[in-house]
Amino acid sequence: MTNGPTMSVSIDSVSTGFAPRSMAAEPRPAVIAAQTLSFGYPDQPDVLCQISLTVQAGDRVGIIGHNGCGKTTLFMLLCGVLSPAAGEILLFGEPLKPGQFCPKVGLLFQDPDDQLFSASVRDDVAFGPQNMGLGPTEVAARVAQAADMAGITHLLDRLPHHLSGGEKQMVAIAGLLAMTPQIILYDEPTASLDLRTRRRLIRFLQNSTETVLISSHDLEFVLEACDRVILIDEGRIIADGCPRAIMSNQALMEKHGLEKPHSLLPHGEQHHR
Repeated sequence: MTNGPTMSVSIDSVSTGFAPRSMAAEPRPAVIAAQTLSFGYPDQPDVLCQISLTVQAGDRVGIIGHNGCGKTTLFMLLCGVLSPAAGEILLFGEPLKPGQFCPKVGLLFQDPDDQLFSASVRDDVAFGPQNMGLGPTEVAARVAQAADMAGITHLLDRLPHHLSGGEKQMVAIAGLLAMTPQIILYDEPTASLDLRTRRRLIRFLQNSTETVLISSHDLEFVLEACDRVILIDEGRIIADGCPRAIMSNQALMEKHGLEKPHSLLPHGEQHHR
């Protein structure tokens, strides 16, 4: 299985919708550094093949690709749930130890029902801080702050299984925020959201201070929420750079099983052939 060289696109080459960083700004440290990362399952040996990537503090990175290209597997490796067959992952300059809890990294599952299990929303949001060994006062403060940030304060005394899909998703996000991770991995975060909640999540991510990686098929969402995009296919990084520059390349997108986002189509262009 072979691919051509990775396409690299300057983030400054096309407007991203974000304010450009000052050229005089101090260089930001690398919080994730993966080198020649490979992984496979017994029935699928080459899910990821020598993936190398670096993510700097404060980056908002979209991971795109067709179903089965390895996006979720990459996230499972980056948070230590899976162990790579080859290669190394450094988090904040230190080797990641698979299977060891790392409170600096939070993972949002595709299905919020996999993340919510307590008798109340308040208990679910408090679960992480409590298991970090924090005292009751600090836990309560973190729950209140995370609920306010995620816009779910009015849901704290509700039963999680009585909530809508979008409400569950925002509660799951609040549960991550309560642990104050420095990196959050969002796996298909808009899958169960209505338009209003989706818009709220976009605004939230645009103003977040955490380093964010988002795996999503919602390419319009990626365009608004991310300042960098990585396209994966056949277990390899195909392109890495400005979201608009990469996703406006129709030939590239179609070659790797994706469509050019509707907002990037010229007015009057035939959308489907």
